[in-house]
Amino acid sequence: MGYADVMRRVEGAATRSGRSSEDITVVVVSKGRTVDAIRRVYDQGHRDFAENRAQELAEKAPHLPGDIRWHFVGPLQTNKVRIVRPGVILLHSYDRDDLGRAWMKGPGSAPPVLLQVNIGREGQKHGFDPDDAEAGLVRALQLGLDVIGLMAIPPLTEDSEGARPYFRELASIRDGLVSRHPSVRELSMGMTDDFEVAIEEGATIIRPGRAIFES
Repeated sequence: MGYADVMRRVEGAATRSGRSSEDITVVVVSKGRTVDAIRRVYDQGHRDFAENRAQELAEKAPHLPGDIRWHFVGPLQTNKVRIVRPGVILLHSYDRDDLGRAWMKGPGSAPPVLLQVNIGREGQKHGFDPDDAEAGLVRALQLGLDVIGLMAIPPLTEDSEGARPYFRELASIRDGLVSRHPSVRELSMGMTDDFEVAIEEGATIIRPGRAIFES
């Protein structure tokens, strides 16, 4: 597929949803990719990248340009917060209260977070149950976190259309929260196999990886 093709597909999906591609932040998930591979995407003008392991982020970031906007998208242990927090602009995977307490520690302002919702109610996945999303959000806000939206990873489905109901549900949860919590506007949903459907259902942030690097 490749970077240029992904960006064309983002533009098409944005148009179908009545928006501009400028309304969509494409976060390139670079887990498992070499510094050279990341730099090739960077050289095409891209700046938003994500890792899902603290140590991998710590090892790669010093060898790449300083204007990269790093995101963190994976499960995060509290004892790894000190590695991740100083170097990222957004934590996508805020999934429990003790992580919030750890995230608020340290110098300077804590980067904003997205509340991870276990939209498929799967036992093996992280995140707040959809029915508990607002309660988790309120507790996060009480801790002082800057919660700017929601994130989800839907269950595996046979095709991208199978993910649509889950994306629609996450958007509905966000719509129900935003009237009471105006900062909760972002929707991080959609990866390589389903990002177009996610955009059609309202995603403001997508997280492709394989589609970018494996052309």
